[in-house]
Amino acid sequence: MEAVAYLPSPLGTLALRGTEAGLQAAQFVAAPAALGTSLETVPSCLREAYRQLRAYFGRELREFDLPLAVSAGTEFQRRVWAALPSVGYGRTASYLDLARQLGNPAAVRAVGAANGQNPLTIIWPCHRIIGAGGQLTGYAGGLDRKRWLLEFERPVVQASLFG
Repeated sequence: MEAVAYLPSPLGTLALRGTEAGLQAAQFVAAPAALGTSLETVPSCLREAYRQLRAYFGRELREFDLPLAVSAGTEFQRRVWAALPSVGYGRTASYLDLARQLGNPAAVRAVGAANGQNPLTIIWPCHRIIGAGGQLTGYAGGLDRKRWLLEFERPVVQASLFG
């Protein structure tokens, strides 16, 4: 049986959906943050995803390790989604870079379209995929969220006392 939980975030409410088999979706929804739930009231099958996303927004987690049960998508889309975590926290890659990684440099537009259908926003970090010239293009959650996420993940440079 599918369970749902709502996580308030700095970018709006995330709806988490899943079963005992794993997380199926994490998507921004047009809902007030008041729909958020506490960890104690989150269905058990979604607690770890809820906890890890809270840790991500609290700057305590950079890589997700969750049981996933995504059944959506074509074979190509799944290959694109599986490649997204290879673009590490605080880094970006272009759609062309990702198409090349998948062995099909001509598939740039298809990679972009697959990103737009990503069911696990943030967890499969499609926000880290940008245009070849460094421009922000496309994000199902909106470009303002994409910009925020990239700024949020930007490494903090510590000033050295020794120059």
